[in-house]
Amino acid sequence: MHKVKLDDDIVKIALGRRGRLRLFESIDPKRTAHLVIDMQTGFMTPGAPAEIAPAAEIIPNVNRISAACREAGALNVFVQNSISEESKQSWSNWFGSFWTPDKREGMYATFMVGKPGHALHPDIHVEPQDMRIDKFRFGTFVDGSSDLHQRLQARGIDTVIITGCATNICCESTARDAMMLNYKVLFVSDATATHTDFEHNNTLNNMMLTFADVVSTADVTALLKA
Repeated sequence: MHKVKLDDDIVKIALGRRGRLRLFESIDPKRTAHLVIDMQTGFMTPGAPAEIAPAAEIIPNVNRISAACREAGALNVFVQNSISEESKQSWSNWFGSFWTPDKREGMYATFMVGKPGHALHPDIHVEPQDMRIDKFRFGTFVDGSSDLHQRLQARGIDTVIITGCATNICCESTARDAMMLNYKVLFVSDATATHTDFEHNNTLNNMMLTFADVVSTADVTALLKA
């Protein structure tokens, strides 16, 4: 699991701006959604084109938060990185410019909807009452990615908990957009993962400075129980 380190200067700036370290001292579980980002076999299979090896280490914490959400009446949303024939064209810059041809074909073979790599990791606990969403961009809320914002608004959701992978790509993109759509965002430092501690902690510092309340699994479960 990542060694979490918030930069002292970032903490000082955040404290000076908002007057306290923690933003949200209480949440309403009935208006809270836990967004589990991209915890899929395609990211956790050794040798996969987009392997994020540390992601497997956070599975127990993700499941712990999901269980606490079910008990408290909060909504779990399992978000899956997805590729379709349409998104190959509408997001051609990503697929065409950032991947070699062989890696690109590997991504298609892994994350096209219905492929084995698109499936949630078998150790991720999902229950019938949980929601599942396919997203077709890094951020879940950006235009062209999914209809999650509309579905959360219909349920009166005003708070989101972010877990999953990759910390600095899909989790960060989703959290940034959520904050700008006026959701309260709790970003879980020990239930998100990416390739390196450096990348992970850069995102945590970004989140603390501007976008989210950076919390631990223990913090989140305590808030839900309260």
